[in-house]
Amino acid sequence: MNYLIHNISINLKHIRKAKGMSLDVVAEQTGVSKSMLASIERGTANPSIGVIDKILSGLRIKLADLTQVPTKDAYLVDVDKIAPTKDVPGEYRVWTCFPIADNHVVEIYRIDVEAGGTYWSGGHGERTKEYVFVLQGTLSLELADGGTFTIKTGEAFRFASEDDHVYRNHGREKVSFASFFVVS
Repeated sequence: MNYLIHNISINLKHIRKAKGMSLDVVAEQTGVSKSMLASIERGTANPSIGVIDKILSGLRIKLADLTQVPTKDAYLVDVDKIAPTKDVPGEYRVWTCFPIADNHVVEIYRIDVEAGGTYWSGGHGERTKEYVFVLQGTLSLELADGGTFTIKTGEAFRFASEDDHVYRNHGREKVSFASFFVVS
């Protein structure tokens, strides 16, 4: 499930419940079938622009009300249930767990680099620090200034990520790590 579908799913259900409406009532108000609305709320449907328009009109809400990041204080992301943001078979996969748009301070990724794989990353902007925590395997991190660091399972590493950097997996097993970008 991508972020937009996820946001619509959570927000539609929240709006419906806040208005005290059942799926039947929302279906009557919008002209969208109850089964389609239920699928949207479960995050299993990819609604067309026409369906979104019917929902907006029927509930008298704005597009931003459906698409904005949900305002929940607790939020679970299951990487196995979301589509990777980047996927280069045989090299790496990247999942955006929490985008910078959530809070404008931190962004969190899960990254897997396959055995022998390389992931080239551009800089992340001025005043950005990156924190890497290796979940599985041994990661080689090459920084633009020529420094190379080896980070093993259970270890964490911090660096200024304004410049390009490279993640490499010299091992025979996949490397999995979490990456946190913090804007100071």
